[in-house]
Amino acid sequence: MVDGAPADVLLADLGDKVVVCAVPGAFTPTCSKTHVPGFLARLDDFKSKGCVVAAVSVNDPFVMDAWAKSLGADGKEGLVFLADGNGELAERLGLVLDASGHGLGKRMRRFAAVVEAGKVTALKVEEGGGLTCSRAEDVLALL
Repeated sequence: MVDGAPADVLLADLGDKVVVCAVPGAFTPTCSKTHVPGFLARLDDFKSKGCVVAAVSVNDPFVMDAWAKSLGADGKEGLVFLADGNGELAERLGLVLDASGHGLGKRMRRFAAVVEAGKVTALKVEEGGGLTCSRAEDVLALL
């Protein structure tokens, strides 16, 4: 959201080094209680390494905006919440999670990536719904 309205955002517009924290859904338990809050808690560490953190989910921009506010992350410098409303990014990356068995449709698999100068230099994709390799501390160890 930019000035209260949905807007297109390119990772390149965010900076030369972007950490992507991708989650299956805003307001879901692991995403809201552990995954994104871990990045929020370590935001100064990421900023000290010249990184911007982008939390991304297959949700609409209004949901992502409300989620950022609910986490106390709205307006935090160095952290943005991005919507992949149609799941196009998840699809292009080959990281679609089919959660239709739970009534959630197609989502994005949980992962973390480091993107430097437009190139993915590190990618950690979670298997089986856990949170074992894409936490903030896991990504910080890669920088």
